[in-house]
Amino acid sequence: MTVLATRPGGAQTAPPAPRPADDGAPRRRPRPRIAGVAVTNGVLVLGAVYTVFPVLWLVFASLKDAGGLYSTSVFDLDRWLIGENVSALLAEGDGLFARWMGNSLLYSLAGAVVGGIVSTAAGYAFDKLRFRGKEGLFGFVLVGVLVPNTATVLPLYMLFSQLGMVNTVWAIILPSLCNPFNVYLARAFSRAYVPDETLEAARMDGAGAVRTFFSVALPMLAPGFVTIALFQFFAVWSNYMLPLVMLSDPTLYPVSLGISHWQGLTAVDPRYAPLVITGSLLSLVPLVVAFVSLQRYWRAGMTEGSVK
Repeated sequence: MTVLATRPGGAQTAPPAPRPADDGAPRRRPRPRIAGVAVTNGVLVLGAVYTVFPVLWLVFASLKDAGGLYSTSVFDLDRWLIGENVSALLAEGDGLFARWMGNSLLYSLAGAVVGGIVSTAAGYAFDKLRFRGKEGLFGFVLVGVLVPNTATVLPLYMLFSQLGMVNTVWAIILPSLCNPFNVYLARAFSRAYVPDETLEAARMDGAGAVRTFFSVALPMLAPGFVTIALFQFFAVWSNYMLPLVMLSDPTLYPVSLGISHWQGLTAVDPRYAPLVITGSLLSLVPLVVAFVSLQRYWRAGMTEGSVK
């Protein structure tokens, strides 16, 4: 027999259905399928091996001399010659490799710091400022994202040749000061990190557009700036086509172009093979240091940008 409850006003409602009794038995969680877990872990292991194996090959190959590279297996070690290979690398060409590393650091740091600020400011302007033709200009930037960098090398060479900047450091630094993808990324970070109310408060306090960006917006965009700077650092460090076309002086080569030049000499002089391998290994050190030291900013920036 169901007893109806009476609310004020005469409306009658049925009592709530009784909850099932809890017998105290533990509930079993659904077990993941073994086949799915095995396939996922297998794919992850294959990806890790594919990523780590070239680096391991470089490490073991850098321990051999030219004879050991061509006569024995890379992983068959009889002597550890890393010290001798590094000494020979630094002594080759009166320290030419150290000069190449310095050039790469100059090009990459300039592109990362200055280019990061330029891209961040451009993305901030496309997001927060109001001006005529903003959406059309931003669409033009998005079109630039679709154009590969190799397609712009020849036009850049013709432009810099008219300006008399070919075979100078400016031919490498200036093209790296702005990247369309970084501008697009900076706009997304600006929407995620910089609230409009904070900018409006800064304007009410009398701050101009430039001061508002550097004093208010840029500190908020620190994770995004670090992410963009890391992307730019890696891109400039590994850039090969632009220095190949722009530079003819070996003392201005970045390490990527310099090692490629030595790689071409190994066909006639196998003595360069250990130098190429050891130089390739040492050229990874700045990338690893930059990524590890700024990893927490990079992860925070990518997570926030993906959520927003």
